[in-house]
Amino acid sequence: MLVKTKYFGEVDLPEEKIVTLERGVIGYDDYKKYTILYDSEKEESNIAWFQSVDDSAFALPIINPTLIKEDYNPQVEEELLKDLGELTDENLVVFLVMTVPEDLKQMSVNLMAPIIINADTRKGAQVIVENPEYEIKYKIYDILSAKKEQE
Repeated sequence: MLVKTKYFGEVDLPEEKIVTLERGVIGYDDYKKYTILYDSEKEESNIAWFQSVDDSAFALPIINPTLIKEDYNPQVEEELLKDLGELTDENLVVFLVMTVPEDLKQMSVNLMAPIIINADTRKGAQVIVENPEYEIKYKIYDILSAKKEQE
């Protein structure tokens, strides 16, 4: 399937690389199909793009939450996840949406609204977690800088 993307031009994707979010992402309910694109050939890149297949101009930067907050453990109402199929440690994939302003020191992630994906069914949902301690704009510049120095 040939998909137009915001940052990578046209990309030929196999059907198994498409993730469906029946409710879309928050604020963009009409966009249901997405793919995950990495800046490098390796899928180990820290930051990826959650690219809409429905609208080539819509792509969100995302990151694995354990890179930011090792103890990240979102509490989610089971009803919100039932359409994804049975979630296990092996098929559960979680991403946080990033905000990357001009001033990179203000870069943040939304700990309150992760994107949760069942890798087996390729179904996902962006949900609001029940953890009151999680922030909507959790600053990450210093965390990422420290990790980069360790490498």
